[in-house]
Amino acid sequence: MTSTFARSSRRLRLTLAITAIAALTLGACGTEKTNTGGEQTKPANAIGDGPETAFTEMLDKIARSCPPSAPPEAPPTGPAETRHSGGIETPPSDAIEPIAPTAGPEVELNARDWCASHLHEERIAQALWGLVKPTPTKVEAILNDLGYIDERIHDLKQSGAATRFFLDLRDKGGRLCLEGSAAGEKTVVDKCVAPKTGPFTAGDRYA
Repeated sequence: MTSTFARSSRRLRLTLAITAIAALTLGACGTEKTNTGGEQTKPANAIGDGPETAFTEMLDKIARSCPPSAPPEAPPTGPAETRHSGGIETPPSDAIEPIAPTAGPEVELNARDWCASHLHEERIAQALWGLVKPTPTKVEAILNDLGYIDERIHDLKQSGAATRFFLDLRDKGGRLCLEGSAAGEKTVVDKCVAPKTGPFTAGDRYA
């Protein structure tokens, strides 16, 4: 009877030890769990993690003050506005009325992307403005610090004293991209239009 009780006690302690180790392992490592249907599910702390998710959240934050997606309104057409400076000036009889754009970012980007493009241009240009000797490595590091991930940075290369790059900012069906040239106080960042779908290539975009 004594030996049987001793063996039972040892088996009980062994079972409890194994259970405790398994629980610690699951808690520390975040091991994937299996639901009743046999499918593996990610641990709670892994949901929403990753560079792409952070990048999307950054785009949403910047565009939050912009209007919802909609075709941008074309600039008004008509005769040039008259100016009043002591007298009334009338436009010359051969004045040319401005023509509404038919191509380019003005008509291809929706209102949300058109608004967001200015915010992206400003924050990137300010970050690159004072950069001394803007090499591709330095430019990439600054873009990363701003939240632009490597997967969305394209054709990053040295061109004389400047470093040129493209950013694929397509999100929620938009077509926004940026073309940049980091050159100290001559830094330029401007909007461009990317294809609606498919991989981003510089040859397929237009400014």
